[in-house]
Amino acid sequence: MTTAFTTPSDSDTIAAAVSAAAQAAAAAMPAELDLRAGDTVADPDAVPLPLAPGAAVTAALGGEVSGDIVLVLSEEIVSALTNSPVGAMDVATALRPALEAAAAALGKVRVAAERVEDVVPALDGLRDKGVFLAVPLLQGSEICATLALQVTLPRPRERRGSLDLLRNVAMEVTVEIGRTRMTVAELLSLHPGEVIELDRAAGAPADLLVNGTLIARGEIVVVDEDFGLRISEIVTDSGEYGAPGA
Repeated sequence: MTTAFTTPSDSDTIAAAVSAAAQAAAAAMPAELDLRAGDTVADPDAVPLPLAPGAAVTAALGGEVSGDIVLVLSEEIVSALTNSPVGAMDVATALRPALEAAAAALGKVRVAAERVEDVVPALDGLRDKGVFLAVPLLQGSEICATLALQVTLPRPRERRGSLDLLRNVAMEVTVEIGRTRMTVAELLSLHPGEVIELDRAAGAPADLLVNGTLIARGEIVVVDEDFGLRISEIVTDSGEYGAPGA
């Protein structure tokens, strides 16, 4: 389900979209839990939380919908991540797929700047900013996690001149040829010579990401014995600031 918000009065549509986002996050949680989305709550003082909250992962939302998203985790999930058989995992990184799945259910929305915070400050940071909604993620009747967010409906696009101040800011640029997801058991079974299949067909374009945001696609080339990327497609609004092949 993909839903873009249009008017502030669409409270039922927003609630349905957030419920779908919570279900998408539940399916992408880095734990073998059969989670389902519970009832949506709009009162920030009545957020249903795990019996023993462990930590919260927060991130910013941008795109068709802007705002902030918080995923509260039980102590059990946090402990499983920090005491993984393959070493302590970064909780924010491990939860990024769940946050991205939730954002995708809201429309053309991306997540950025994910980080781990204490539960109370993270939820307090959602107050009085926009439309607030929270959904518990349940296993049976037990709350294992809670997805909470505040969203602001689309605003007019800013003028190009507002980017002039950022022209000389250095940003991390990454080229990605594909991704895959693996369980801890699969990771532990890896050995030299193992081939890992990615979610990208041979010959498909590689992605160019700037600070984790998809900007363009292109083909891998070799330039003076170094790898490079020949841009073939601009996939964001940044296309108006540079032509393919530049």
